[in-house]
Amino acid sequence: MTGLGPERLSLNTATVRAQWTLAQCVDGCARHAIAGIAPWRDKLHEMGVTVAARAIRDAGLQVSGLCRGGWFTQSGRLDQTVIDDNRRAVDEAAELGAACLVMVVGGLADASRDLPGARALVEDGLAATLDYARTQGVRVAIEPLHPMYAADRACVNTMRHALDLCDRLGDGIGCAVDVYHVWWDPELEAQILRAGAARLMAFHICDWLVPTRDLLVDRGMMGDGIIDIARLRGLVEAQGFTGLNEVEIFSEANWWKADPDEVLKTMIRRAAAC
Repeated sequence: MTGLGPERLSLNTATVRAQWTLAQCVDGCARHAIAGIAPWRDKLHEMGVTVAARAIRDAGLQVSGLCRGGWFTQSGRLDQTVIDDNRRAVDEAAELGAACLVMVVGGLADASRDLPGARALVEDGLAATLDYARTQGVRVAIEPLHPMYAADRACVNTMRHALDLCDRLGDGIGCAVDVYHVWWDPELEAQILRAGAARLMAFHICDWLVPTRDLLVDRGMMGDGIIDIARLRGLVEAQGFTGLNEVEIFSEANWWKADPDEVLKTMIRRAAAC
């Protein structure tokens, strides 16, 4: 398997969120010949959706995903304000021409211990969002998060669980496979095979550091940790995934303090090796 050139990469803007605005990320991708970008909605709103969409198109960038929709469980019920915000996220993804809207579904409500109830809320919220997304031609991608986030960020934690939801919800929904969250799963290969091309909507790369100093904001650059990224990339590509490889690194103590142009140069070098 050959390494990844910049024409196969997308910059998730979280990777340089501490240093750059979305406009600077667009310019940086163009300057380094990186093919795509994945904005986070806070940065998107700072720039303005229409202005950002135009800048991204003018730079010739693909949008590998929009981060993020979801958070269905915060109030312990299916809150209309959350449904409305997810519909706005669908509209934004449509305006950007994003390959998918990435869903971080939410964990337990405050003071709750009702994990089955939270998961039922997630399914209801996804169904409501998906009904609208289909009318806008937007694909919805559930991102299963590592189990350490089940309480506060996402109570969907495995590819199996995400694909079970997809089976029940029907067309237009699939998975965002982030190696940071799924590398450990003994069922991963079987579940990627089960997903197939239609439901493999995004592929995110970074690395798991040993030791990890902070479980949220101490991700590694590719090659600095223990994830066999080349193997996982091979698995998704064998099932027909042809999208961009999206680099998403939360790194408060390291990469968020580095010169952002050097971060992108390093990202390109490391991707070429994986």
